[in-house]
Amino acid sequence: MGTKEDVRSRLNIAEVVGEYVRLTPAGKGRMKGLCPFHNEKSPSFQVDTDQGYFYCFGCKAGGDVFSFVQRSESLSFGDALRKLAERVGIQVEAKYGERSSRDLYDVNAFALAYFREHLPGPALDYFRRRGLTDETISAFELGYAPDGWDGLLKHARVKGLNERQLLEAGLLTENAENGRVYDRFRGRVMFPIRDHLGRLVGFGGRVLDDSKPKYLNTPETDAFRKGEVLYGLDKARTGLGKSENGDSELIVVEGYMDVITMQQHGFTGAVASLGTALTAEHATLLERLGARSISLMFDHDEAGLKAMLKGLDQVLGAKFRVRATSVPSGKDPADALLAGDDAGIRKALADGVDEVQYRVQAAIETHGTATAEGKRKILMELLPRMQNLDPLDEIAEGVRTAACETLGIKPEALMEWIGSKAKRRTLTDTHLAGMSAGRGEEENEMKLLRQLLIDPSLLAKLDGSVPWRNESVRKVMLAVQGAASSDAILDVFRGQPEEQLLIRLLFEGRDSGSISRHGSEQYDQKVNAYAAAAVDDIQVTLSIDAMRAEIGLLKKQVGGAAPAEQLDMLKQIGELQRAVEAENRGRRGIA
Repeated sequence: MGTKEDVRSRLNIAEVVGEYVRLTPAGKGRMKGLCPFHNEKSPSFQVDTDQGYFYCFGCKAGGDVFSFVQRSESLSFGDALRKLAERVGIQVEAKYGERSSRDLYDVNAFALAYFREHLPGPALDYFRRRGLTDETISAFELGYAPDGWDGLLKHARVKGLNERQLLEAGLLTENAENGRVYDRFRGRVMFPIRDHLGRLVGFGGRVLDDSKPKYLNTPETDAFRKGEVLYGLDKARTGLGKSENGDSELIVVEGYMDVITMQQHGFTGAVASLGTALTAEHATLLERLGARSISLMFDHDEAGLKAMLKGLDQVLGAKFRVRATSVPSGKDPADALLAGDDAGIRKALADGVDEVQYRVQAAIETHGTATAEGKRKILMELLPRMQNLDPLDEIAEGVRTAACETLGIKPEALMEWIGSKAKRRTLTDTHLAGMSAGRGEEENEMKLLRQLLIDPSLLAKLDGSVPWRNESVRKVMLAVQGAASSDAILDVFRGQPEEQLLIRLLFEGRDSGSISRHGSEQYDQKVNAYAAAAVDDIQVTLSIDAMRAEIGLLKKQVGGAAPAEQLDMLKQIGELQRAVEAENRGRRGIA
């Protein structure tokens, strides 16, 4: 048996790393390339061929050839050691605790040979009817589990395997009441499931009649964790990171036959999740393998659309461009290709909408934008994908931008709502009206704040009835009650985001412009007089704006109200319009 050092001595770290990273010379005994462990445009990853180590000056990842393979392939040290040992033809002994998974792979290999032996007959006819060639059937190692309770179990006993080994591999089922064990897979065509390294971790089986369940997978074992495995990835991964433009697209479909048929027809990036949505583990693995974009392709029915949205929800933290598309004519990919519609599949993939488009479009089609209730439901549906404020999450930013453009919402108001837990629980018509108002009100609020910075004593002129729309203005107005000077106001917000806004407004307010420069005392008197008048005028403007917003909301609601309610609404509209006119007359009188 060889040791770790025996394996290391026969390895060239540059050759191993070079299978994952394009390396170029960087001086004596050094190679450099783009780091495989984080996204970068300039190479900060280096390999020291003399010392046998790698190091990234960007993300600080470093280590020897074993740790590189561990990180690149998501392997334990034992698995990385065995992989590299096989590469150089050295046999190493598995330590305690590492033998379990290896034994399961061997047991699964035994079962696969059994299933392959029983393929000829109805199972082979089924695959051929589904359009698979003999070459494809062989490449995907398809087989058949004969009908009967203990065919595999009896065969295993003859070959020296015991029940416990088959139970641990998920190939047998045990009756909890009488302790009887029997074959898990019976009367099913069999699909071997390999992980991204090609290790045989489990099986999927499909009945040939109408029996239930239609599909059956290996249960969770030490070797098989369905949330970490994608069917077909062992083959699809060969194309990741190798396209000329640096883009590598995976196509996530629903079933085994979809994957096999698509790969047979040249869609070599096809994979399938095993009864789950895409998980964080999937995302981490795919990013490490070089995937950059993902297309989700499911049946064009309600179940398929729900599965699609669920899949999108699970890739939140991954840095992929995700697109969603539907199969032409509502068929699954395998049936569409069997009917000769390769062009339709290619067009569907090319025309797929990205995650931002799909989410917003699906929400609008479901709820509509004509009513306040529809807008409310759209925002609540999109909220989970908008509330991540990480600047690197381009999808969250895109959904927020699309929501603002589609619903006519101010970005600042949307961000305020997202950040307010209390408001997220209930989104009233008043909240919506405030979020959807034009920018004029906020501009007037900024003017008011500028005058108050000129003379904080003017705060006393405010009656407290103004519902501030700008979040920064609202914070300032709450915090500066009783402030005697602009410096005192600035001290309250020292080091906070609002400080820069206040400094800008203060400079604007203090700019004398063309107002007398021969005497600062006369200038200050004029400014203070102007500020006092401006506060009155702006407060009137804000009151008028608020009433006009309420009038607009009532006009939208009156058409769908009951006759009795319509009369009340029309009365309110009339009263508000008269109040607006009265305010305008008062303003003209002041002027």
